[in-house]
Amino acid sequence: MAETERAAEAARLWRDAALRARKLRGDLRQLELELGSREEGGPEAEPKSPQPPSPLEALNLSGRGLEELPEGLCAAVGGSLRVLSLRRNRLARLPAAAALRHLGRLAELDLSHNRLRCLRDDGQALALLRGLRKLSLSHNQLGAGGEGTLPAGLGALQQLEELDLSFNRLRRLPEEALARLQQLRTLDVDHNQLPSFPPALLELAALEELDCSGNRLLQSLPEGISSLRRLKILWLSGTGLVALPEGLCQLGALESLMLDGNHLRALPAGFGSLQRLKMLNLSSNLLADFPAAVLALPGLEELYLSRNQLTLLPAGLCQLAQLRTLWLDNNRIRYLPDSIVQLHHLEELVLQGNQIAILPEGFGQLSRVSLWKIKDNPLIQPPYEVCMKGIPYIAAYQQELAHSQPALKPRLKLVLMGLKNAGKTLLRKCLMEEEEEEQGHRDPSLVAVNSDSGKAQTRGCFFQSLRDLPQPLSPKAQPKHCPIVEQPEASPLSVLPLKCSHLGCASTEQRDVLFDAPPKAAGQTQVGHLAAKQQQDASRPPSPKVNGEMHLGYYPLSRPIVPLAPPAAGLLGSRKGIEVTDWTADVERGLTFIVYELAGDPSYDVIQPFFLSPGALYVLVVNLSTYVPQCFYPSVGYFLHWLGAKVPHAVVCMVGTHADLCAEREVEEKCLDIHRQIARQEKHDYEGLQSLAQQVDEALGQDFDLRCSSPHVAFYGVSDKNLRRKKAQFQYLLNHRPQILSPVLPIGCWDCCQVRRLRDKLLSVAEHRDIFPNLHRVLPRSWQVLEELHFQPQAQQLWLSWWDSARLGLQAGLTEDRLQSALSYLHESGKLLYFEEHLTLREYVFHNLPRLIDILNVFCQRDATVLLQKLLSNAHVDELKATQLNHYVEGFLLHGLLPAHVIRLLLKPHIQSREDLQLILELLEKMGLCYCVNKPKSKPLNGATAWYKFPCYVKNEMPHAEAWINGTNLGGQSFVAEQLQIEYSFPFIFPPGLFARYSVQINNHVVQRSDGKYQIYAYRGKVPVVVSYRPAKGIQQPDTLSIASHASLPNIWTAWQAITPLVEELNVLLQEWPGLYYTVHVLCSKCLKRGSPHPHTFPGELLSQPRPEGVTEIICPKNGNERVNVALVYPPIPTVISPCSK
Repeated sequence: MAETERAAEAARLWRDAALRARKLRGDLRQLELELGSREEGGPEAEPKSPQPPSPLEALNLSGRGLEELPEGLCAAVGGSLRVLSLRRNRLARLPAAAALRHLGRLAELDLSHNRLRCLRDDGQALALLRGLRKLSLSHNQLGAGGEGTLPAGLGALQQLEELDLSFNRLRRLPEEALARLQQLRTLDVDHNQLPSFPPALLELAALEELDCSGNRLLQSLPEGISSLRRLKILWLSGTGLVALPEGLCQLGALESLMLDGNHLRALPAGFGSLQRLKMLNLSSNLLADFPAAVLALPGLEELYLSRNQLTLLPAGLCQLAQLRTLWLDNNRIRYLPDSIVQLHHLEELVLQGNQIAILPEGFGQLSRVSLWKIKDNPLIQPPYEVCMKGIPYIAAYQQELAHSQPALKPRLKLVLMGLKNAGKTLLRKCLMEEEEEEQGHRDPSLVAVNSDSGKAQTRGCFFQSLRDLPQPLSPKAQPKHCPIVEQPEASPLSVLPLKCSHLGCASTEQRDVLFDAPPKAAGQTQVGHLAAKQQQDASRPPSPKVNGEMHLGYYPLSRPIVPLAPPAAGLLGSRKGIEVTDWTADVERGLTFIVYELAGDPSYDVIQPFFLSPGALYVLVVNLSTYVPQCFYPSVGYFLHWLGAKVPHAVVCMVGTHADLCAEREVEEKCLDIHRQIARQEKHDYEGLQSLAQQVDEALGQDFDLRCSSPHVAFYGVSDKNLRRKKAQFQYLLNHRPQILSPVLPIGCWDCCQVRRLRDKLLSVAEHRDIFPNLHRVLPRSWQVLEELHFQPQAQQLWLSWWDSARLGLQAGLTEDRLQSALSYLHESGKLLYFEEHLTLREYVFHNLPRLIDILNVFCQRDATVLLQKLLSNAHVDELKATQLNHYVEGFLLHGLLPAHVIRLLLKPHIQSREDLQLILELLEKMGLCYCVNKPKSKPLNGATAWYKFPCYVKNEMPHAEAWINGTNLGGQSFVAEQLQIEYSFPFIFPPGLFARYSVQINNHVVQRSDGKYQIYAYRGKVPVVVSYRPAKGIQQPDTLSIASHASLPNIWTAWQAITPLVEELNVLLQEWPGLYYTVHVLCSKCLKRGSPHPHTFPGELLSQPRPEGVTEIICPKNGNERVNVALVYPPIPTVISPCSK
C-alpha cells in the first residue's frame, strides 16, 4: 500500500514537472514569436539570414514565485529594458543594487502584490533608477514594521511621474523625500493609516491626480490644499471628513471629486467656483438638503447623492443641462421637480428606495435613460407595474392618461394561506356573507345586483346550509351530557391528550364539512389515521434548518411536526388547490378584494408561488382548536419563511380560527404563544443575518491581499466589489422583513361580531396609504375599460387572440400601437397573462384566470381515482381503453409522463382542438410545469405521439447518479477525472417547487436526460452533468442543490462549459425570490475525490472573478498536503454577475 502511494506521488511530481516544463517552453516560444513579429517583412516575407534579436524593452515576470531578482538576468536584458513587472511574486525586499545597476534605462517598475516590508539600504538602491517615471509598490507591507513610513531614498527618483503606495498600512510619508518629487503627476496613497493629510503633498505643484481614499483617520483637509492648482482628480472617499475647507473651492482645474462615505452635512459656499467639475460623488453622507452650490456647476455630467437624507429636490435641477448620470437612491425624497424632464442628456437615473408616489408629467421625455431603477417606492401614478418596465412604458402611460380621464380603482389582492384544515374556506365565505348581509340590510336590491354581477361568487345553497346548522355553544355553556366528538390531532408527536370539543347537535359528518377534518376509515381513530399517513412525503413541510455554527434560519424548537393528512379526494371538505373570488368589501368606496385562497397541500407547491406577489395583503390562518406550541413551525413559521422569501416586506395578518371550539383562556394562551414564537423567530433570523453582514464588513476592512493569503480566511479571494454586493444584499434582507400585524385575531365563524371585527381590520389595513399606496393607483380610463371588457361575462373562452384583444382595445378607445402598454400593465399587475417576448405566446392574451387556474389544478391532482374518473367521463370507452388509461395514470403519478392525447382528455372541456392543446402546453412549459420529452430541436414530430414530463410527479430514485456525484462510477471505482461541483445552500427555506421548475428550464440545454425524484442525470454534448437536490436530513444541515460535471484536468474547460448555462438558468429562477437568503460554493475537487462527507467550499463569488495572475494551485484547508488546481475553482471566463448576488 505504501509503495502504491509512493508511486502515485512520484507520478504526480513528474506530471507537475512536465506541465511546468511545457509551460516554460510555451513562454519561450511566445517570446520568440513576439521578438520575431517586430522584424520587418511580416509573416509572408521571404526568409532572411538570421538577424540578431531586437533589444528587449518590456519584461513581464509576474506570478513566477520569485524571492529575488537574479542579477544575471538583469545583466543580460537590462541595457535596453524600459518596462519591468515583478507583481505577484514573493519578494520580501527591494532588489539589490547589484541587479538594479544594470537597469539604468528603466522607466516603469511594478513591484505590487509582493511581501515588501522594507526597502533595502534605506531605499538607496532606487537612486540607481534615476530615469524611473512610474513606480508601483501597492499591496505590500511597507508600513507593517518600524514607524510605518517610507525611506528617504525615494526622493532620489526626481523624474518620477506616477507613484502608487496604496494598501501598505503606512502611518506617515517621508516629507523631505516627497517634496523633491516635483515631476509627480499621480500619487495613490489610498487605504493606508495616515492620521492626517500629509503637508508634504501640498508642495507637489505638478500633481494632477491624488487618491487618499480609505484613510479613515484623515477627518479634515488643510486650507493649503488650494496650492494644488493643477489637480484634476481628487479621491477622498471614506476618509471621515466632517466639513470641507474653502481652499478646496480654489482648485479651478478639478474635474472629478469623490467624497462618498464621509460625514458631510453641507458644502462650502464657494463650491460653485469649481466650474470644470464633471463628476461629483457625495453618496453615503449626511446631507439633509440638496446642496444648492451644485446647481452652479453647468458642466456637471455625473452626480451621485445615494444614501443621504434628502427629502426634496430643487426646481432648478434643470440647470445641470449636461447631466448624464443622476443617482438619488435610498433617500427620503417624496416628489420630483417638474424640471427633471428637461435633463435631456440623462442616461442613468436611479431613484430606488425613496418615497416617490407620482412622477412628473412628461417624464417619458427622458428617452435616453438606459439605466433605470425605481423599485421600493410607493408609486401610484404611474403604478409600479408600469414604472418597472422602463421609460418607454411610462411615456405610453402618460400619453394615454392625457387622452382619457384618470380613474381610481381601489382593488387589492387578498391571499388566504395556511395548513390544510385551518378553516380558510369557511373564513372566506363568512367574510363575504357578512358583507352581503350588511348590504342587504342597507339596500335589499344590492344583494341581487351583486349576485348577477358575480361579486360574491361563492355564495349559494352550500353556504346557506352551513348557516342553517345549529350553532355551537360556548365551552362554558355546554351541558355535560353532550356527546364528545374526537378532534383532529395536531401532530402524532404531540404529548398533549386528544382535544375534545362539543358541536351541539352537529353530526361528525357535518363537522367534517365545516372544518375540513380528515375522514376516518371505519373502526380507525384519528391517531391511527395520522399514523397511516405519516409516511407520505408530500404531507411533510420543510423543517427549520441550521447552517454551520450560525444556526441561520433555525428555530430552536422540537423537531418539525407532521401536518394533518389531506382528506381523500372527492369527499366533502376537499377543495381546489387555488380559488379566486372577487369580494366587494365596501360598496360605498368601491373597495374590492381579489381573494386568492391557497390550499395547504404540498401537491400545489409548484404553482402557488406564482400567486404570491408584492402589494397584496396576506392572511395567515391557524386552527386554534388543534394548535399546540410544538407545531408552531409547520403551522406558522414555515409560511412566514416562505412568504418572506418570495415577497420581502409582505404585510401579514394573523387570524386564529375555530376559536368557538376553545375556552376563552385557551384562546388567549394560544394566541399569546403564537405571538411570542413569531417574535422569537424574527429576532433569531434578524440577528443571524446581522451577524453575517458584520462578517462581510470585517472582510471589507481587510486588505484584499490578506483575503487572498490563505483559503482558511473568510471570503477567500472575494473582491471588494463582490463583498459590497453581498453587503447590499444583507442590508436589503434586513430592511425588508415581513410586516406582521399583531395581535393574533381569534375568530369563530358563528360569531358575527368577530367576523365583523376582522372585516374592519382588513379594511383599515388596506386603506392605510403608508402600507398599501398601490390601492390608490391612478389608471387611464381606457386601461380600466379594457380590463372590464376582457372580464365581461360573455368572454368565457380561455384566451383571446391578439386581434380579438385589439378589437376590445378599440372599444376602450385604444389603438393598436397603444394596446401593448395596457396589456403589459395588466400582465404585471396579475390581471391576465400576456407574454410579449415569447415567440408563440405573444399572439395570445390569457384573460380567463379562473379557468386557467382550473387547468393548473388538474396537473396538481395526485389522486389516481379522480384522474381516472376525469378521463373516463369524457367519452364512452371500452374495458381495454379503460385499462390503458389506468396505466397512463399510474405512469403519470410515478414518473410524471403523459402523452399529449391523454392530456387533452384531462383538460376537457377547457380545450377543444389540437391547436388549443398545443398552446396550453406551450404555456405550461413557459411556467416551468412540464416539457416535451421527444420534441426535436428543429423538425416537427411528423405525427408521432408527443410525451410530456411533469417533474413534480417523479418519484423514482436514481442511485447511479448518487454514486456519480459521490465520486465513483457504476462499478464502484473512483474517477480518474477531476470533478467540478457548484453547490447552492439554503439555510432558511428551499423554495417550494423550485427543483421541479428548474428541471423544466434546463431541458433545452441537455440531452439524454434521466430524471429521478431529486436528481437529473444528463449530457451537455458529450460531457455528463448531474443536478442533485438534497433535502435537509436534520436541523444541522441546510437544503442543497448542486450542479456537477467531470473531465480530465487539461479538458476541464469542457466541464465548465457544460455547467455554466445550468448555473445561469438557476440564477434566473432565484431572481423570482428576492427575499431568499442562500449561499453558493465551489466544492474542493480533492475532497470530492477522497469521498469526504464534508468537502471544503470555496466562495461562489469567485465564479464572477478572473483567475488570479501567477496562481496555479490553491491549498485545500481540509488537507494541507493537497493542492487544488486553480482551473477547478475559477471558470475560464468569469460569469457576468456573481451567482450569490440579487
